[in-house]
Amino acid sequence: MTVRSLKSWLMPVISQHFLSRSRLMALREKAEAKRIAQQRPHVLHFFHELNDPYSLLLAQAIPLLQTKYSISVLQHVVGPPEDSAVPEREKLAAYSQIDAERLAKQYGLQGASMPNNSAGSTHISKESLDTSHRLRKKWGHYLSGVIYYEGEWYWGIDRLHHLEARLIDLGLSKLKPAMNEGQRPPLFFTPQYQRLGHVPEGTSIDFFFSLRSPYTALSCAKLFHWAKDNGLQVNLRYVLPMVMRGLPVPAEKRRYISLDAAREAFVQNVPFGRLNDPVGKPTERGLALIPFAQMHELAEDYVMSFMQGVWSEGLDAGTDQHLQIIVERCGLNWQAAKDILKSQTNEQHWRAVAEQNRQALFALGLWGVPSFKFEDTAVWGQDRFWVIEKTLHDRFDLPPSH
Repeated sequence: MTVRSLKSWLMPVISQHFLSRSRLMALREKAEAKRIAQQRPHVLHFFHELNDPYSLLLAQAIPLLQTKYSISVLQHVVGPPEDSAVPEREKLAAYSQIDAERLAKQYGLQGASMPNNSAGSTHISKESLDTSHRLRKKWGHYLSGVIYYEGEWYWGIDRLHHLEARLIDLGLSKLKPAMNEGQRPPLFFTPQYQRLGHVPEGTSIDFFFSLRSPYTALSCAKLFHWAKDNGLQVNLRYVLPMVMRGLPVPAEKRRYISLDAAREAFVQNVPFGRLNDPVGKPTERGLALIPFAQMHELAEDYVMSFMQGVWSEGLDAGTDQHLQIIVERCGLNWQAAKDILKSQTNEQHWRAVAEQNRQALFALGLWGVPSFKFEDTAVWGQDRFWVIEKTLHDRFDLPPSH
């Protein structure tokens, strides 16, 4: 029988505090008090890579931000991220072009491959690049196409809605007071998981996911309910986490992802933050029971129970005590599940399926999770599900979402 370690006891308590909304708001207040004490203006620091499509989109967004808010911007040109932060550099380069073009079309921006003059001269010295890189690393980030404002990072145009909310709270909106009460939507924000209307029976989407991915946890909290409400089938395509496939994840990346996921969870009203990292054996045990749950037509319920347990309740799936909770509350039999966990044949099966799913994901030009696929459209990221919804609307000529 597996028992909890000291780390397993402490992690939920520490993470609940670290990722809490109250802590984030307290840090923002502290940062503002420090800025005032030092008599500094409101300055956004934009870390821009000249050949990065996401940087080019963000460069177009910044003047729009300056039109709406009383802010100034300092630009720091950086080079490509380190290899440890980008495990599939070639795939990212290809996919970012496709993804950025979608974003540009959605928000009425120029295509990411268009010339962009906001960076000034392309003759940037190595010394300048190194200085910007060190500053970005000092403040705790690893990518380009990011904005830093008083202790907090915002990647791409996808996270500007968090920044806008913060600027509004600080009273920096240039709009009339009556317009600061929610009448105006953020510049770049697309609602997801909207009612579709009539979708033909048998319509399905592929859902590539990892039990160790916090963004997957956010997707699970929305996707399965949405699919049932709209009569769609979700094909579960589970993969092993990157770190369990030998790919490194830098400390800056782990920190940013957890903090960013907590912000997104708050906006989406998804419970999140009291976590117990399921890396290693907990994930393996979790994956081992997916085929068992599929046999009983409870796979989605089981995956939701697992993700809720480890990402918002602090359950340690590496222990029998907590895995039993996860299993039984979705309607599965714990004694039968325990037998499945001992089966070498079952282990060989789920590992083979996970590898097949990984290869299928790579064949789509993707490598990260969560990812979604409908017919010929495949997207990566919990914040890209609107692409799948739009494709469904176009494919079946559905009425607009409200």
